[in-house]
Amino acid sequence: MTHPKNLAFIGLGVMGFPMAGHLAQAGHQVTVYNRSREKTQRWLDAHPQQTGAYTPAEAVEKADLVFLCVGKDQDVEACLSGPKGVLEAVKPGALIIDHTTTSATLAQKMADHCNQQQVDFLDAPVSGGQQGAEKGQLTIMVGGEVAAFERGKPLMATYARAVTHMGATGSGQMTKMVNQICIAGLLQGLAEGLNFAKQAGLDPHKVIEVISQGAAGSWQMQNRHHTMIQGEYEHGFAVDWMRKDLGICLDQARQQGSNLPVTALVDQFYAEVQQLGGGRWDTSSLLKRLEHFNSIQS
Repeated sequence: MTHPKNLAFIGLGVMGFPMAGHLAQAGHQVTVYNRSREKTQRWLDAHPQQTGAYTPAEAVEKADLVFLCVGKDQDVEACLSGPKGVLEAVKPGALIIDHTTTSATLAQKMADHCNQQQVDFLDAPVSGGQQGAEKGQLTIMVGGEVAAFERGKPLMATYARAVTHMGATGSGQMTKMVNQICIAGLLQGLAEGLNFAKQAGLDPHKVIEVISQGAAGSWQMQNRHHTMIQGEYEHGFAVDWMRKDLGICLDQARQQGSNLPVTALVDQFYAEVQQLGGGRWDTSSLLKRLEHFNSIQS
């Protein structure tokens, strides 16, 4: 265990809430901030020895390390460099670790702002979803200076099973893009396979039991097939957030000349899921889209 430190955690959504909790349970003094005061109070009720703040600037006044886990590029920028933001009050020599999934361009911009104030910055997006955050089993891919990474790694390890330095600033975000590109294709393949099995009159549970033992097996198949078959889509990362992430992937691909035909197609399939009212369904709801078209055609 690392020595107790003064920490700030900004963003208490489905990921940040348990992540901040792991830091508190590890013996650190954590000051939290969330735009919704109700979530701040709920977290404080669960961790009564900790402290809440009304602005990002107030949250970081005493912090040695600052953690962010918010929504989009503009949210990170507002929290860090906006009015009453982190950089108005953070101490020189502090370390900022951003767990938000953003563009690599934003990561570099924020790192530049931080460096101007003698503050270190790591882009450190996570994978593993709400369940991984709650169990302290996230995977974290990190970009930034090696010395800053070594300083932050023991703290991140309180809620992660793997914390890996990927390279210079932006490398963490680029690695997360690869993660989302792969997931999109896997989920579409799984949705098509289950839909095909049902239409062929096969028992989909039995099909998965067999094929999951071979080359077709994946984390998504193992952890999502049952709820997909049951038509339950409240078990993970929301479609709205996946479309945000895939938009970042496609923008980066255009910048660097990469071809992502499957990712672009699945992104449009998710747009159709949104049109069905499924913006808050989890990403495995690609099967729901296929079943919707089945019903129209029958």
